[in-house]
Amino acid sequence: MSRQFVTEAVMMAIYGQLLVPAEPVEYLVPYTTVLELYELKDSSEPLMNHPEDERHVKEKIAELISYFEEPLNQKKLRRCLNMPWSKSPSILVGERARITVVNGVDNAAYGELFDPIETELLLASQRENAPILTDQLELIQRIIEGGVPVQVYDIDDFEYAMEEEPFRSH
Repeated sequence: MSRQFVTEAVMMAIYGQLLVPAEPVEYLVPYTTVLELYELKDSSEPLMNHPEDERHVKEKIAELISYFEEPLNQKKLRRCLNMPWSKSPSILVGERARITVVNGVDNAAYGELFDPIETELLLASQRENAPILTDQLELIQRIIEGGVPVQVYDIDDFEYAMEEEPFRSH
């Protein structure tokens, strides 16, 4: 059985180690974060601190977009768009890594504490009983301070998160 994490599509481009885990893993990715890849690819706002890293990440984002646009993967993505909170069939992105896109639609549940994408991550985490994997320390802090009932890991703790027993809120 594979380990599940809720995360943003851009994390796959920035953190290549997510695509080559030691054990099978499934990333539950809100569809809005897939759409966000297009904005990030064309944005002049830097994602990384160093120009070489920025160039590399933009290339990886373009590769991920191309991968999602392949006919079979595009067909899988479209299947989840018919109903709120439906999931796409898994898209393999490595020998032991796969992405399942989630069509999250309720993004007002946490109001002003979290932006719409963050809210989708939180709700997907709650619905699927899967921890969130992020590199945004301020998001982790707001989750903890807000008492949001989800498990969250910093992406630097990915290996540790893979070893942890899954959190069950029920």
